[in-house]
Amino acid sequence: MAPFYAMTVSEFVTALGLQGQGVFDLEWRLSEGQGALIAARTGLSPEAVQSMTFRELGAAARMMIARKNRSPCPHCPEDLHRKAAALPWRFRCPVHGVEFRDATGETLSDRFGTDRFKKLEGHAEIGAAHLDAWARGAGQEDLEAPEVLQVLTARHRQASPPNVSEQPRMSLKDRRDYHDFLTTPILRQALTVVVPEYDQVAPVLAKPVRPGLHALAQGSLLQCFALTVGIGRIVEDPVARAIDVLLASDMNGQVRVREALRSWPLSLRRRISARFWRAEREERARQTAEKAARQRQSHKYRLIQSHKYRYRVS
Repeated sequence: MAPFYAMTVSEFVTALGLQGQGVFDLEWRLSEGQGALIAARTGLSPEAVQSMTFRELGAAARMMIARKNRSPCPHCPEDLHRKAAALPWRFRCPVHGVEFRDATGETLSDRFGTDRFKKLEGHAEIGAAHLDAWARGAGQEDLEAPEVLQVLTARHRQASPPNVSEQPRMSLKDRRDYHDFLTTPILRQALTVVVPEYDQVAPVLAKPVRPGLHALAQGSLLQCFALTVGIGRIVEDPVARAIDVLLASDMNGQVRVREALRSWPLSLRRRISARFWRAEREERARQTAEKAARQRQSHKYRLIQSHKYRYRVS
């Protein structure tokens, strides 16, 4: 409101008679007296003033509120911070409907490709609705957002250097020059299993996200979008997604993932255990069949020989 009156924020707070008050504390929650004072000075109703605050959010969501624009809208003034865009699971401007841009000016559809981004947006909308309900303290059926984030940010495999598919094409000289990069161990998190599209487009060294709620509070635009998509997919089918992560985990990773799953409801954990046993058995049978097929293929006689030598010698 301060730019509307051609004032700085501190001048505006003083003019309202609230000198000495922190602006972030006022945005978080106004007392009835403070709300009535601002309403009287600005001509707004007390309800309109209170609606500008974050009082409806729970205490756990407070750490996620952005103090400045995380990702700017190209059509909005730079000094305008919209309440609807203050939380990290918003990826379009609520007024203009355009995608937010990261620090490099790139949009998510530029990163993923337009078609793939449109498909991911459906999962992101489900995840954002789930996060909104949790932040406002609305009742949730089975899983709360922190319990899902704990699984998404769990390390499901041992840290390892970039594999061949993650490495850019390099000459031998470049490989020697970038030896440190090629041998840097990277944390492997369940997020890349639940959202493999993120694994394909994220910069190699920037793939790991912070644990738990800090992943959303301090993540980049790409990381927050991937986490929101991951939450949406887990909410849609928690048992199948948990089994996908467990099957992709190594021995120590399974222990860490199961530890993260302990906060999930007992009924879900029982279904995961029952279906995981069957899925593991089917996976072993598939691998055995593939190995036998490869062995049969390797023992087949060649019907055409490039050179003719004496009998039974190729």
